[in-house]
Order: sequence, then C-alpha cells, then structure tokens
Amino acid sequence: MNEYKIAVVPGDGIGPEVTAGAVMALEAIGEKFKRKFIFSEVIAGGCAVDLFGEPLPKESFDACKRSDAVLLGAVGGKKWDSLTDRFRPENALFALRSGLGLYANIRPAFLYPQLRHACPLRLDAAEKGIDILIVRELTGGIYFGERGRKLTENGTSAYDTEIYNEKEIRRIATVAFEAAMKRKRKITSVDKANVLESSRLWRDVVSSVAKDYPGAALNHMYVDNAAMQLIRDPSQFDVMLTTNMFGDILSDEASQLTGSIGMLPSACLGDQSPGLFEPIHGSAPDIAGRDIANPIAAIFSCAMMLKHSFDLHDESRAVETAVLRVLDLGYGTADIFSQGMTLIGTEEMGSRIADEIRKGE
Repeated sequence: MNEYKIAVVPGDGIGPEVTAGAVMALEAIGEKFKRKFIFSEVIAGGCAVDLFGEPLPKESFDACKRSDAVLLGAVGGKKWDSLTDRFRPENALFALRSGLGLYANIRPAFLYPQLRHACPLRLDAAEKGIDILIVRELTGGIYFGERGRKLTENGTSAYDTEIYNEKEIRRIATVAFEAAMKRKRKITSVDKANVLESSRLWRDVVSSVAKDYPGAALNHMYVDNAAMQLIRDPSQFDVMLTTNMFGDILSDEASQLTGSIGMLPSACLGDQSPGLFEPIHGSAPDIAGRDIANPIAAIFSCAMMLKHSFDLHDESRAVETAVLRVLDLGYGTADIFSQGMTLIGTEEMGSRIADEIRKGE
C-alpha cells in the first residue's frame, strides 16, 4: 500500500499552525519514500461550534472514520469556556475517541540530549535520562461517567462519576504489558486504591493481567506519590499505566521534564478504527497566529502515525532523525530556546524539518 488517506483536524488556537508543519513533514516523507498521502481538512472544535453550532458535526466524524488515520492539532479556548457541557469544543475530542473506539493513549516522554538545558530538574537527575511511555486509558473513567448539577439545601451541587469495568481495565493493561515487553519490562500502575473503589478494581484487574506476563515487573503506586516521584527521579519509570484523568495530568507533568509540552506527541489507538494522532499540548490561544508555537510534538505525532497506523518504520525513523538533526544544528522555537541557539518560528521549524527529511540518508 502506497496511498494513505489522512483526515487533518487543525482545530483551534495554534492547532492550524502546528498541523501545517506536520503536513509539511508528511509531504517530505511522501517525496522521499514514494508514498502518497491524501489530506482532507476536517472542521471540529470551537471553530465548528462557530460555524455549525456543534463541536463535531456528523460530516466531520464520518470523514475521520473513512480515513486511514486522523491528525489533530488542538481544540478549545477561552472564547468557548462559557458554553454548556454539550457544546464545549473539547467534546469533539471525546466524541472522536469514543466514536472511533480509541481506548489506548500512548504518550512517550523522552529527554533528548539537545534539550537537557531545558529540563527543570537538577543536573544530576536530568543526566540519568528520561525515557517514559505513559499508557493512558482513554474512553472510560471520570471523563465519560455520569455528571451533572442538582439543587440541594446548600445550594447547587455538581458531580462527576468515576466508573471503570473489568473489560476496560484489562484491555488497556494488556496494551501496557505488551509495550513493556519491548522495553525494560517494568510497569508502574498508577491508582488511588487507598481511597477510590474504582482504583481498587483497577489494581485487582491489572494484577490479574500481570500473571500473563511473568517476565514483566509490576509495581503499584498511588497517584500522589507518582507525581512526586516523577520530579524526584523520573529515571525509575519505564511504562506508566494510568486511568484517564490521572494519565492526563501525569503526562503533562512529564512533558515539562523533557523541556517543553511542545515536544510530546501522542497516539490514540483502538482495535480496528483509524488511529488519532495529536500533540498533547492545548490550543494556547494566547500565542495563536504569532508564529512562535513549537510544531515538533505534532511532527513527532506523525512519526507515531507512520509507525502505528501504516507500519512504515523507516519513514517514522526518518521523521525523528530529521527533528533531532534540526536540534543538533542549534535551531529552536521560543519554548526550547536558550543562549547559543538560533531562534526560529513555527513555520520555519516545520520547513527545516521537512528539508532534513528530504536530505536524509
């Protein structure tokens, strides 16, 4: 197969800028490796609310479902914060994940030597290295549980319900163990089993799945301790298995250890549907349109797309190599810039990475 259909969802804020850089990288891969990528732009998020009155129109969802993979920039922003739950831009993302059956979120956090200066940890902690794969359950938990408001004698009360079932936990645990077997065979399962009943079930099921992987070492850790240990000594972690909400928080924390949230990609995967690939950063409306956002997370997300959705491993490595080559040459966007580097903008970073792909061995 040499032809691949990609639904591009630029979204809001800096989303259109970073996805433009990612598309440049894929076009360069197509030229170099004789692959044909067919891009179709899809409207979702706040921009869809403005145009159609809903965050994910049916036509947009159908276009994503027909594709071989989905590339998403970011959705949301302060402009839409006052909307009721149903109309919030973030619901486009939740609807895509659940509608496409994308229950596994893979978020690698790696500290590249070129960005060691940007790591906020002590030098001795940073020099140990950071190479963590966060496996986050994506279609269950508190983000998808029953929620609402009700009037009580103390005024309005709001509630959000955390619900997990055995099937949901078992399938994401299996993803994490399979990944660990290809790495250092160490898994840290993060929960709050000392307080939450859903976490107790989580721990029970994960422990059960571990019996199928006798070669892997499983460690359970409370989420508050995990957050602390990420700062104290991130080198102790290999694969971190987490619930939806805990994974959302911990992966953002991990991103700062690698220098910038603008460096972290992610893959949202299911059993059959097209995967969805996105940087983990938000829409950052305060810097939108200023050509200062970092497109590397979106470009790394394309590398994950090439690997996981298309089984194009050489092409995936070519993207990663090109990014590191540009960093080696001393170029950086504002979020990773330091003295001695050459400051460049979003568009130039994407263009330089694309050029390095074309020049690559």
